[in-house]
Amino acid sequence: MEKNKNYLEIYDSISEEVKYLNNSLIRLKILAILYEKPLKMKDLNSTTGLSYSSISSNMHHLELRNHVYRHHNKYFLSNATRLQIEQIMEFGGIITILNEFFNILDKHLVNIIPNQSVAELYLLGKANLIESDGVDVYKIYNFIENALTNANEVKCILPFYYENFNEKLNGLAGSDKEIEILVSEIVFEIYEEKSKVKNISSFKGENNFLLIITDEMMILGLFKDDGYFDQNRLLTSKNADSIKWANNLFNNFKNENK
Repeated sequence: MEKNKNYLEIYDSISEEVKYLNNSLIRLKILAILYEKPLKMKDLNSTTGLSYSSISSNMHHLELRNHVYRHHNKYFLSNATRLQIEQIMEFGGIITILNEFFNILDKHLVNIIPNQSVAELYLLGKANLIESDGVDVYKIYNFIENALTNANEVKCILPFYYENFNEKLNGLAGSDKEIEILVSEIVFEIYEEKSKVKNISSFKGENNFLLIITDEMMILGLFKDDGYFDQNRLLTSKNADSIKWANNLFNNFKNENK
């Protein structure tokens, strides 16, 4: 398949079974581990850090669909599934990304990320995980503020209101920078009152994810499964592919929430 063919066209043309493999980060993590080598259930549990019930449920459905099979208490990928995965995405890149960044994916709310963006995760191969060191409790927020300060154009998905972010965006708006923000309907009235950004719209729900895209970088923050925003971790990158992924995510999310 030609590498320069638009990936979304490929994604739209593949079977529902293949889409099923790609629309869950938990399933992708399990498949990534099994892609490298067969494992027993207890080894999957210790390797992924996922709960036994989560692994068991997903493995049950994968087995019913003939994507995996058991032999001597080990789980193997079926040959057909292995070939399907290799044909539709650069799965080696997915494995690297999931293994490197799973501590931001595990125990975080990720199901809200559109399936098309999950399928394009390989574009995040050059992304970096930034973590607070326990000394600077505002490290993550300061990083975002610095990114906004130096931006010439910005797109944001903002699930909560934070005064410092709003001030930075207002400063950019006052300089006639190109800005578009999507905010949770929960805080839309606050932004309507305090934001100077002209291109602003709302989306339903809360605890989705934080996304900031500038002309120089992308920043992704997630909510933990307890419903609180993770103030200690961000995925960020200045790589063109990562910024492309973030822009696609912004557009996919915007289209789903019209």
